[in-house]
Amino acid sequence: MPSPWLDAAPDVTTDRIDPETLYDDVIVGGGLTGLVTALLFARRGHRVAVLEARSVGSVASGSGTASMSLLQGKQLQRIRTNTYQSVVDAYVAGNRAGFDWMVDYLDEAGVEVERRDAFSYATTRGGIATVDDEYLVARKAGLPVVKEFGLDLPFGTTGGLRLPEQAQFDPMQAIAALVADVRALGGIVVEGVRVTGVDASSPAVTHSDGPDVRSRRVHVTTGSPVLDRGLYFAKLRSERSYGLAFDGADDLPDGMYQAVDGPTRSFSAVGDRLVTGGNRHPVGRASSTTALVDDLVDWTTRHWPGARLTHSWSGQDYGTPHHVPFVGWLPRGRGRIYLATGYEHWGLTNAVQAAMTLVSDVLGDPQPWMTTLHKRVTTPIAIASGIGINAADAWWAAKGWAGAMSNRLVAVAPAEGQGEVGRSGGFAPVARSTVDGEVCTVSAICPHLVGIVAWNDSERSWDCPLHGSRFAADGSVLEGPATRGLRRRG
Repeated sequence: MPSPWLDAAPDVTTDRIDPETLYDDVIVGGGLTGLVTALLFARRGHRVAVLEARSVGSVASGSGTASMSLLQGKQLQRIRTNTYQSVVDAYVAGNRAGFDWMVDYLDEAGVEVERRDAFSYATTRGGIATVDDEYLVARKAGLPVVKEFGLDLPFGTTGGLRLPEQAQFDPMQAIAALVADVRALGGIVVEGVRVTGVDASSPAVTHSDGPDVRSRRVHVTTGSPVLDRGLYFAKLRSERSYGLAFDGADDLPDGMYQAVDGPTRSFSAVGDRLVTGGNRHPVGRASSTTALVDDLVDWTTRHWPGARLTHSWSGQDYGTPHHVPFVGWLPRGRGRIYLATGYEHWGLTNAVQAAMTLVSDVLGDPQPWMTTLHKRVTTPIAIASGIGINAADAWWAAKGWAGAMSNRLVAVAPAEGQGEVGRSGGFAPVARSTVDGEVCTVSAICPHLVGIVAWNDSERSWDCPLHGSRFAADGSVLEGPATRGLRRRG
């Protein structure tokens, strides 16, 4: 089931690739980052092409909770712990620039924006210290956060922070407006074209499952880069989280709330709906994603007893060792390939600051916050975090292979909605599932870096626990760094 925003997404007019055209900038990925980047370039007279593997906004941009805030749970203290206060200041300045640009753009485009206060709250005694730390770091960065006690919520809290006048909006309305504006300025937006590689020649050549596209520059704005240059896939944590929408809830919250202690929870009122989110976990590493969804439903209906579930969805985000997005030149790209990734669940502001940075990298005249984020020093703590990410990947790779090779599949197909991994007549492990009565058998080996996929029972997909590639039951690519699907077997 899609999010309410994807469920009611407006129709958009898109284009076909013209392989004879030389574009100034090709943007890979049709989410907010890609479309804002395309619009900013098009406004400067560049000929742009946006290439989207699925449909515009269908992955991260349309699968969040519609909240845009500079108060981001405990994000600022995480950045401060892994970098320096100057980097926190630059991060806040960039997010503020992104926030202001988006609010102004939506006003011009006629997209409704609801102004709401944002809250970071704690429910445990240990969470009080986290709230206090976030308060200090945020105030140093110039955010007018206020400490709150006795929050009027249907459960107990131990403290919180409030930042006035933040915002929420329908991301798919924003996507539709951006597509229309890019096309009005002569750009093209193409859906259903999956990019498989880029040659950093002059001109650059973008390869896909459609025609090749030539351009002076390429900007990779997918959730995880689909190019392996720079090994950014190995520097990212891929995480999945869940969203729910309900009708009929009484006493709707008047702000946008984000927990700073576990388990992760967020909630807000969007119109007359209650929207909740949480239960974040590394991709492919949950024993049952259905149990996580059920837990979030139980939590919501326990605190809002009249709530009736209307939508259930999930989204995927990527984190970095220092908790600051990677934005800029891609190594070995000869100055022609750029990337943006690693928003850690705060994409509505970071998407715009990343787009601004990509355009500035090409046109010059960077803002001071851009320079600081570009030149940040990688600290020993961030290095250790990166080592931890890769150590965990290695452990899950070994675990997956050991489990797959030791499990011999029986002739009986899995039950409806279930999947299993093991050996079936040959050496290479296979992944077998039953979805809507159809039994599909595909390779269990992720084509990106040969991890063994795991069954996601709530979304009926095969998810790789190494770098977050995801595949439909029939093996086709859904998202992540993989550019090829799982091979059919049998």
